[in-house]
Amino acid sequence: MDTSFARSRRRDLIVAFCLAATAAVVPLFVKDVYVQNIMVLTLMWGALSQSWNILSGYCGQISLGHAMYFGIGAYTTALLFTKFGVLPWFGMLGGGIISAVLAMALGYPCFRLRGHYFVIATIVIAEIVLLLFHNWDWAGAAMGIDIPVRGDSWLKFQFTRSKLPYFYFALALACVAWFVTWWLEDSKWGYWWRAVKDNPDAAESLGVVVFNSKMGAAAVSAFLVAVGGSFYGQFVSYIDPESVMGFQFSLLMALPAVLGGIGTLWGPLLGAVILIPLTELTRSFIGGSGRGVDLIVYGGLIIAISLARPQGLVGLFSPRRKEAAR
Repeated sequence: MDTSFARSRRRDLIVAFCLAATAAVVPLFVKDVYVQNIMVLTLMWGALSQSWNILSGYCGQISLGHAMYFGIGAYTTALLFTKFGVLPWFGMLGGGIISAVLAMALGYPCFRLRGHYFVIATIVIAEIVLLLFHNWDWAGAAMGIDIPVRGDSWLKFQFTRSKLPYFYFALALACVAWFVTWWLEDSKWGYWWRAVKDNPDAAESLGVVVFNSKMGAAAVSAFLVAVGGSFYGQFVSYIDPESVMGFQFSLLMALPAVLGGIGTLWGPLLGAVILIPLTELTRSFIGGSGRGVDLIVYGGLIIAISLARPQGLVGLFSPRRKEAAR
């Protein structure tokens, strides 16, 4: 490995630790519940975008159907808890495993598609699953599931008096997603994914098992997204198909990575830190006019950022790594 690349990776790890430690103490001084809520959502979407980036950014398989895995994670945890009394922690694990297996099952036919055909397939499959949950009576159908609150407890992962526990879990999830990406970036799988993204045929000629590498990326990405969906269900205490499987959730996972820098380590988090507070603040302060002013401002800023820095905002802060280190 190039020594400069190795130093860069160590620096990334040190910076991540410092940022995580700083973030951990911020809620102790920020008491406003609204601001705490924005911080929770920012960390959650940062983790989700980081997870989406594993498949779509590093492996180059652009998916606009990840809301399906998000919803499956939320529904698995909610159904196990409300129907059978299974603790949410087991629901998170179960939702993650189900999503990973489903991602590989769907990847078996879909990864034979390329380009816009694969993108369209992910959208169609996610919409089909959304319609199935809309009509699945046992899962609440369109009415959804109201998750009963049974007192503040880490065991049942429910808190009504403070958002701090949710904040720290979201921070832990963001750290796990980042560290998994950091570790995979310099692993055999990371090299395979980047080779597949650049040129699948050339990668295969050099011995890369293209199909297996795509399946691995899909499984890891889906698992982490499902855990995020499980967390979101517990956080809001109510879910329905549109609130956890709507197409807008797939877009919200993709946008931070695209604007921050797709296929980069820091891009998804940087994009989330900018986009999620912007989304919440514009909706809260100028969204009440009923004229869509908040969406105009939000969309205009996204366009401006995309035009000013098409390769991603991470390029403003990270030195360009040598291609040879890849």
